[in-house]
Amino acid sequence: MRRWGLFLAAVLVVLIGAIWLAPSWTPARAEYPMQGIDVSAHQGPVDWAKLKAEGVDFAYIKASEGGDFRDKAFLGNWQASARAGIRHGAYHYFTLCKSGAEQAANLLAAVPNERDALPPAVDLEFLGNCTSADRMTPDQFRLQLKAFLDAVERRTGKPTILYLTKEFDDAYRVSARFNHPLWLRRIFFEPRFGARPWTIWQASNFRHLDGIQRRVDWNVARLTWMAPPPHQQP
Repeated sequence: MRRWGLFLAAVLVVLIGAIWLAPSWTPARAEYPMQGIDVSAHQGPVDWAKLKAEGVDFAYIKASEGGDFRDKAFLGNWQASARAGIRHGAYHYFTLCKSGAEQAANLLAAVPNERDALPPAVDLEFLGNCTSADRMTPDQFRLQLKAFLDAVERRTGKPTILYLTKEFDDAYRVSARFNHPLWLRRIFFEPRFGARPWTIWQASNFRHLDGIQRRVDWNVARLTWMAPPPHQQP
């Protein structure tokens, strides 16, 4: 019994240590030198000037959702991140009960068309996404996602990044059917799902940063993909 007590005490110490360290954890910079965040109005006010010192190299900022929702903090975050020297891109949360054309129009109306912005991203996940009864079938979804991607890429001239959870990719086989860069979510451990290697990995959803009131998602990106535009290179 005493041995079991010591074992349980050791496990408890490890768990407490993990909880205490988790908000500051990031993947190793030596292996993943380009790291950043994704934010929305949910994070509250962001002091972008402080984030460069926190190791934020890039940021994806929520612009829109569905056919008509606009993130109220988007424009302020977009402008302030640029002033802070942090490369930025916009993302759209794709709902499963609105047409792709409507959703593309919503995103494009919200986001300034900047040549040097990172490629746009589309958030594909089930959390908070319509009701089960209203959701598109896989075939309907693929048609609507294609319409969305075609419209967005005609405007931006850049391949849209697909943010995916494993559950969503398993259900709709997105990565196998759309040859776009992948932004894959797996907490702590590098994601192994998806039809090809990730371009961005969302490694944490509880990072604490000086300059942001609430926890924030932390991501790493392939270094070659994050290279600055040609006219900005030395």
